[in-house]
Amino acid sequence: MDFFYSQESLTAVQWILRAVISFFFLLIVTKIMGQRSLSQLRLLDFIMALSIGNIIAHPLSDQHLGMKGSMITIGVLVILYLILVFLSLKWLGFTKFVDPSPFPLIKNGEILYKGLTKARIPIDVLLTELRKKQIHDIQQVALALWESDGTISFFLESQYQTLTPKDMKLTTKSFSLPIIIIKDGKIDFEELKQTGKDEDWVKKQIRTIHSLDIKNILLATIDDKNDNIKVFLYK
Repeated sequence: MDFFYSQESLTAVQWILRAVISFFFLLIVTKIMGQRSLSQLRLLDFIMALSIGNIIAHPLSDQHLGMKGSMITIGVLVILYLILVFLSLKWLGFTKFVDPSPFPLIKNGEILYKGLTKARIPIDVLLTELRKKQIHDIQQVALALWESDGTISFFLESQYQTLTPKDMKLTTKSFSLPIIIIKDGKIDFEELKQTGKDEDWVKKQIRTIHSLDIKNILLATIDDKNDNIKVFLYK
């Protein structure tokens, strides 16, 4: 465990051990922080990402620094982060501070320069985001909102929106997410349990309908409404 503490010099193996421990430590920290920290960075998430990256980088590049202090510091920051996230869920004033309400950049086909100034983005960024959404005419946009995570939400005027089956009064089937029962040639028993089927039933269906062995299947899904199995092979 000498590599864990301050040293005059570290061997190649000790550097590797520091990197491995730091990696898994950050993995655990990120898991504790939750999926929110992996999505678009909000104010708290950005501060945490910047701080953790800076703190953990030093003992990975300087043998004179031990890892203990960095790991304790990160632990304290994670606890503080979780407390602040909890406060943002319970305290409206704090929520508005860390996650401010969205504000318009475009309204009724008109660009709002005050909104661009408040978001601190040039017109070129707005035009780029419009192109990404395949919107070629600004006047088609009923509302464009700058979100607290730095993204832009676009809402088209009703006459430019895509028709849905409901608009055309068509009857559709209810949505059902296919369940993955085979992945990389192996049965996923946790997912299979949701279907109420067993391993023998799956093997029989695969042999009878598709004339395949499970180990030759890259991915297989089942529609739990009609027990229809779709198979994707290695190519």
